[in-house]
This record gives sequence, structure tokens and C-alpha cells, in this order.
Amino acid sequence: MNNINFCFALFFALSHIVGVSLAWNDSRYVHPICTPFECGNLGLIGFPMNNMSLTDCGFYTVKNCSGQPKIQLSREKELWFDVVAISQANVIHIDDQELQKRITARDCTILDDLALPMSSLSSLSTDNNLTMYHCTDKPIDALPLFISSFSCPGYYTYINTSASPNCPTSKSKFVVPVRPIGPNNSAVEFTSNFQLQVTISLPCQQCLQRGGRCSDTQGYIVCEGKNTKSRKVEPNISPKIWAFALGMLISIIVIFVIFIIFIIFIIFIIFIICNKTKGMSNKNKINEIIGRYSIHTPKRYTYSKLKKITDSFKNKLGQGGFSSVYKGKLPNGCEVAVKLLNECTENGEDFMNEVVSITRTSHVNIVNLLGFCYEQGKRALVYEYMPKGSLDKYIFHRGQQKENEEVLDWKMLHSIVMGVARGLEYLHQGCNTRILHFDIKPHNILLDDDFCPKISDFGLAKQCKARESHVSMTGAKGTAGFMAPEVMYRNFGKISHKSDVYSFGMLVLEMVGERKRPHELGVGEISKEEYFPDWIYKDLGRSGIDGAHWWGRTEEEQEMARKMIIVGLCCIQTLPEDRPSITDVVAMLEGSVDDLQIPAKPTLFGPPAIFLHPSSSSSSPSSL
Repeated sequence: MNNINFCFALFFALSHIVGVSLAWNDSRYVHPICTPFECGNLGLIGFPMNNMSLTDCGFYTVKNCSGQPKIQLSREKELWFDVVAISQANVIHIDDQELQKRITARDCTILDDLALPMSSLSSLSTDNNLTMYHCTDKPIDALPLFISSFSCPGYYTYINTSASPNCPTSKSKFVVPVRPIGPNNSAVEFTSNFQLQVTISLPCQQCLQRGGRCSDTQGYIVCEGKNTKSRKVEPNISPKIWAFALGMLISIIVIFVIFIIFIIFIIFIIFIICNKTKGMSNKNKINEIIGRYSIHTPKRYTYSKLKKITDSFKNKLGQGGFSSVYKGKLPNGCEVAVKLLNECTENGEDFMNEVVSITRTSHVNIVNLLGFCYEQGKRALVYEYMPKGSLDKYIFHRGQQKENEEVLDWKMLHSIVMGVARGLEYLHQGCNTRILHFDIKPHNILLDDDFCPKISDFGLAKQCKARESHVSMTGAKGTAGFMAPEVMYRNFGKISHKSDVYSFGMLVLEMVGERKRPHELGVGEISKEEYFPDWIYKDLGRSGIDGAHWWGRTEEEQEMARKMIIVGLCCIQTLPEDRPSITDVVAMLEGSVDDLQIPAKPTLFGPPAIFLHPSSSSSSPSSL
């Protein structure tokens, strides 16, 4: 014990001696202490502010004290802002009219100018801000910044600002001040009137308390002043003590490294044992869950059997972020689609969720699960094969169909919309346990030989009791562009079956909107960044729904189109309570269009609000 105490004492003494010796060799020039100065309407201000005659004294320079004072927040930029007040608590109030003109003009350079500078000496913060990333290529997991009539290529933001940026070639994270607007402060916009709190770093505060002045020298904080003047003292330590101390330090490091390696080895052995035990536990667990909750029990396949069914996974139908889909054939000649989940999936929660959710259903508009595989990291689902593929192929690739390939007319579109609505109604009302899908989109609507739609991909589905009005959810789940506002921002309301209704409405409007956009609109009439329900409202505002003849060529087609438009617009209302239930949606689609009215435009649309443009997917597409 005495030896151990001696080693620690010696190590502490050695560290102290090294620090002291470095301090003794530090002989920097000592500058005078900063003094406060008068600046017009701002009154008496001082550190960390400085004027043009004392530019090396503070961090933020103030000029033009005789007129409209201006402040420079970063010495790396020749950029000055109009400042109206600086409090004793170091709160800077900026109100710059020239900056407002640039915001109104939709000048993308304001993003760099508004970026709050950071340094080792001090930082600037504001209560309302937006975290952004500037990438040379589009990140995989980001959403582009959307400003109505204001597009800045290369700038992206995230629903969850703690998410790691995934920029392929470069990344630059920065924070800009914004102002909340809209109902319940549901959106934000850039502003030229904001307050910044100056926070001095802890080492710099300690320097100030000693009567010194801190500065940044090549990334290191230097404290200078009359009470911090250095002195030189020659250390009186013999070479033998230094050699002994160095030997002890190396011995301690070697022993510590050996100890760490031993601990890692033990943890590795425990991990292998637990992994095998967990595999057996999960296997028994999924059998128990399927047997307890499912209407019918799907067949269980081994991975080797799946390789035989798919001919070693040769015929790939599609690939998403978390799975790949392959075509196969059962021994009885029945064609199937095998959805193979990536091995990097962290756990089997989504897999078991999809198995249990689908096996609780039996409906003509729900895809049929024939079997599954679950063994040692290999997870797969065996579905009935849908020869027509997914709906997105017919609405997103219009004009690219192969020769003799069918094109969806208005009657077929209406039939598909009815089928999806009835499938959702079954999930919400027809099961003993209500199933919420949370990922309704064209990629997850599959079509059989007769173009009968079937809802697929239940990986994000949640189950709840039929009488429960809402469910809890951690994080935003679903596909951007089809997610309801309350799924991304909780202040819009509680998450419920109305979230699926919103996704359904966006699906319907995608189907209707794609009938015109690719080949009937003139060049430049609509930009690719425009949120497409906006241009539907604009078109209806110009000609009225009865005058928009492009919706259909016959009276019957026009009636079906008008009905789908109105139903879609009703479903995408911002607040959940303003949307109809899926049962009401089915009744609206089956009823007369004369009984329907165009709803008010949702509050999320319209300039100059900033919100996340729904264009990237957080869930893998399924093409079974």
C-alpha cells in the first residue's frame, strides 16, 4: 500500500513540476487592462466590447458611436450589424434594417452572415435558433431547407438537430437566429431583430478575476495582465530523481494497458456467451408472440431454404435502406417476394413488429405474409408476389413505361384510392387491436395483376386498444413528406389514427398531382422545390375546381378527380382534430361529390415560413 501511495504521490509531483517548469519559461508581453468607454445611445460599455482604438482589448468591436452604432461579431468577416442596446449582463440587441432587406430579397448569403461565431474565449447564443449544415452533396439522412420562394442549394437541416450529419464530401455545422411564427409557434423565419447572450469561457473568467486579460493565440487561451506577469526560476531537481520518476510512470502505464486488455478480453467472452443465449431467447420469444397474438401462424423457413427458394438471391426486385427484396418460387410453384433485412439491424423489434402486425390481419387490401426466417442475425419475410410492383412506379415514372405497359387512368386511380382507404379502415376499425401503420406512401402500396392495392411494410406500425385515442412515440418515424405534422412536432397535437389519415391524404394528392406535373405543365411553371399541395390550391384559385378541366377528360373522370382532390385536402389539415376519420373518408369517396366542400388551406403552407420540405425517406421502400 505504501508503494502505491508513493507512486501516485510521485506522479502528482512530476505533473506539477512539469507544469511549473512550463510556466517559468512563459515570458509574454503584458498589455494594460481594458477600460470601459462611452458609445452614444449605448452608454458606458466595456469588456468584452471594444472600440476602434482598442481593437486588441475585447472580442467584439463597436464603431460609429456618434451615429447609429454598429458591432462586428467576428473579426474574420468585415460584417457590421446595427446594434440598439448592450446590457450590463452582456446581452447584445441587434436590429439591422439592411439585413432585413436581404432577408426579404431571399438572399442566400444571409445564411453565412447570420451564422453565430464561436471561439475558445467566448460564445454567442440566442433562445430561438436553427441548426443547419452546408454540404457540397445532398446528405443521405437530411431534409433540405425549405423556404417558400426561397431556395438555397446545399443547405440542409434536420428534424432532430442532434442527428449526426452525413455529408458525402464536406460538412459545416452552424447556428442562425430565427423568430417563431404561426399557431403555437409551429414554424420559424429568419429575422434581423434578435438578442445575443455573450458567454465568456471559464478559463477567460478566471483570468479576469485575477485582473488579467485573455486572448487567443493559435487556439490557446493566454492570460495577460499586471497580476499574471511571469517569473523565471531554475528548478533544482537531480537527474536520478527524474530517471526514477520516468521509470515509475512507464511502469504504471504498462500495468494499466495490460489491465485494460484483460478487461476487454473478459467482456468479449461474456458478449459471445450472452449473444448465443439471446439468440435462443429471441427465437423462443418470437414463437410465443406469434402464437399468442396472430390470427394465423405463418410458416417458418430456414435461411438455407430461402436461398433455395430465391436461387441464391439472384433476382432482386428492389432495395431500401434496411432491406432488399428478391423474387422466389415455392416448391408448389407459387411465386413469392422475399424481404431480407440487413444484418446490421440492431435488434428484432421492427421485425417482430411487422410479423405480428401482418399476421393479425386478413383483408383483400393488406399484403399476405406467407412465412418468415429468424436465425442468428438472418431475418426475412416471405410475402405473396405482387406482379405489378409498387404504386410509385406508375405515378413517379410517368412517360418512362415500357411498350405495352399499362398506364393508370382516372378510374383505376380512384379504385386504388378506394382500396387503400378500405385497407386502412380495416387496420383502424376491423381488428380486435387497432393497428396504426405510420408509413403510408406510394412505395408501400403494392399492386396485383388486377391493380388491386395492398398495404405493405408494417415495420413502423404500432398497435393499441381500439378505444385508445392516441399513442406515444419516441422520435419522428415515417417518410418525410408523408409524416403528419404532429409526428415531427408534438405541439401540433397527439399522435393517433389521424396521422395515418394525413399520410393517406398526401398519397392521394401525389396520385392526382402527378397526373399533370410531368408533361402538362409548362417549363418553369412550377419549381421542383415547391410543395405540391400549394400549386393545387393555386390552380383551384385561378380556375375553380369546376373549371380545372385537366383533372379529367369525361364528366365521370372529372367527378372522380374532384372527389379525390377534396378528400386529399381534407386529410392533410394541420391539426389532427380537423381531419376526418378513415371511416368518414371511405364514406366521402363512396358518396356524391356535390356533398363535399374544399377545406381551408392548411396553416403550414405559404411564405415566408421556414419548415422542413418533405422529400427524403426515413423508411426503406418495399417493392414486393
